[in-house]
Amino acid sequence: MPRYEFRCRACGTTFEVNRPMAESGAAASCPEGHDDTVKLLSTVAVGGTAARSSAPAPGGGGGGGCCGGGCCG
Repeated sequence: MPRYEFRCRACGTTFEVNRPMAESGAAASCPEGHDDTVKLLSTVAVGGTAARSSAPAPGGGGGGGCCGGGCCG
């Protein structure tokens, strides 16, 4: 279930709410009970390194695409 971040304009508290995407635009009250909140733009950072194999790519070609670059490039 997606997590949405809000900030209360009255007290400055930042809090998170778990709810279905269908309810993403619904208002949220802060834990202190204030209703004057704003939904924050959250960013997700995905990083890391993938282990690279010395084996040749399937299909014998390099590149990318849906089939390893064999038919689209």
